[in-house]
Amino acid sequence: MGAELHEECGVFGIYDAQGDCARSTYYGLYALQHRGQEDCGIATINDLDLSCHKGAGLVGDVFSESILAGLNGTTAIGHVRYGANGPKTGAAQPLTLTYIKGSLAVAHNGNLINSAELKLEYEHKGAVFHTSTDSEIIAYIIAQARLHSGSIEASVNQAMKRLKGAYSLVVMSSRKLLAARDPWGFRPLCIGRKGDAVVFASETCALDSVGATFVRDVEPGEVVWVYKGEMHSNRDNCAGEASLCIFEHIYFARPDSIIDGQSVYDSRILAGRLLARENRITGNVVIGVPDSGLVAAKGYSMETGIPYNDGFIKNRYIGRTFIQPVQASREEAVKIKLNPLRATVDGKSVIVVDDSIVRGTNTVQIVRRLREAGATEVHLLIASPPYVSPCYFGTDIPSKTELFACKYTTDEMRTIIGADTLAFLSLDGLRKIAPDSGCGFCEACFTEKYPIS
Repeated sequence: MGAELHEECGVFGIYDAQGDCARSTYYGLYALQHRGQEDCGIATINDLDLSCHKGAGLVGDVFSESILAGLNGTTAIGHVRYGANGPKTGAAQPLTLTYIKGSLAVAHNGNLINSAELKLEYEHKGAVFHTSTDSEIIAYIIAQARLHSGSIEASVNQAMKRLKGAYSLVVMSSRKLLAARDPWGFRPLCIGRKGDAVVFASETCALDSVGATFVRDVEPGEVVWVYKGEMHSNRDNCAGEASLCIFEHIYFARPDSIIDGQSVYDSRILAGRLLARENRITGNVVIGVPDSGLVAAKGYSMETGIPYNDGFIKNRYIGRTFIQPVQASREEAVKIKLNPLRATVDGKSVIVVDDSIVRGTNTVQIVRRLREAGATEVHLLIASPPYVSPCYFGTDIPSKTELFACKYTTDEMRTIIGADTLAFLSLDGLRKIAPDSGCGFCEACFTEKYPIS
């Protein structure tokens, strides 16, 4: 089940001299809630006065009217988080600090692969780190660079030369709002405008939520900054082939977002159509596993003419299943979260479309529950190739020992799952799902070929 995947977070930033930046950031984070449900935060700057509120939980639980009213400023950044690569101390963001050049706040999406080396290097120089997050390392490197450079944007540009891995950043100094994306473009980051206001966000759906108009994506390697309402850019680090995480289109991003020119909804429809062209299965009804399997299931139905219908009713009041820290808890959460719709599947040969299989345990339950609801046949089709390799760029799959496809053949997986059919989208098919994209993709989780050694 796609919900076994664990992606790190979403970021939002806004400069608006006339508006309520904290409230706009609140709405932006609401739109990005799917990218992180563990904790969230908002930081603002008003006449050099830095304020920040953050805490564990959903955006609607962490912030109240009174808290938002106390976050005054013409600039704000915000963050929603899942914890990648295990628990971290002091992980809630934005990370804020005050140093000799003033105030600094950083919010980060991604995962550095050289964070341990960087941390050790600076500790040997006397640095004291108070959290175990990459964001503190990034903030420290930017602050250090600022001591020897003429501007905060030059400092961010210089810091990027030390950072290796995935990072989409929003950075707020005393007078400027900045956004930066790693040279490989692993994670999305876009720019919008609302009148004189400038907005940065992980996805375009967050721009929509605050009434901003999409301008363009931040280019891989680019630093963009806003000073007194004017937007500027530095492309010194723009080089090489971009490698956006392909799982943004398969699972992570909201379907109403557009990333690097490609509609996520259209890419999932096309994934379902390609899945059907590769795997023609006879059945009575096509259903999708909520939420990220639904659009691909519609694409499969469009291509084959087999009717699409709702197969599961989702309880919207619990989070994604991988939030549960113990596997037994995750399995119970699946039962609470997804309930088969007997009227759709009883007595039917059911074609089930999901976005991926990672560990496989939840998939077993889904097939079992469909049979208990009366399905005579269950044909499981996956709108991505087998997941065979861990990710080091912010998706929390720590080792191959946890990956279902690394332990069993497709036929063995089918037997364990209890499905009549199990088939995956081919790698060639996957490479066709984003024809309008302006960038390349990292597909290492399917190929073991990483953009960075």
